[in-house]
Amino acid sequence: MQVLRTLFWVLLAVVAVVFAVNNWTVVPVRLWAGLTAEIMLPALLAIVFLAGWLPTWLLLRASRWRMKSRLTASERQLAELRGPSAEPTPLPAPAPSGVPTAVPPGVA
Repeated sequence: MQVLRTLFWVLLAVVAVVFAVNNWTVVPVRLWAGLTAEIMLPALLAIVFLAGWLPTWLLLRASRWRMKSRLTASERQLAELRGPSAEPTPLPAPAPSGVPTAVPPGVA
């Protein structure tokens, strides 16, 4: 499965490089108050991609952190509610092998 994942990312990188090489042109971007910025098309697409991906990724990381902290707090609270009785009781120690055990009558 790791080979397929690596192959996918390599193919995606090759497609991105081919696209960037074939579209390496200056694109004018009109900003506010008559300002114009000239930027290469692949760089513009990378900036737009990051502007859409980064907030979503940050939201995901924040929600995962919040859920993990809530789970930890819930587990801690559950352990406190169970108290010391939740600890497993020790099993009785086995009899030493040299000591004979009593045999019930009629079993011999």
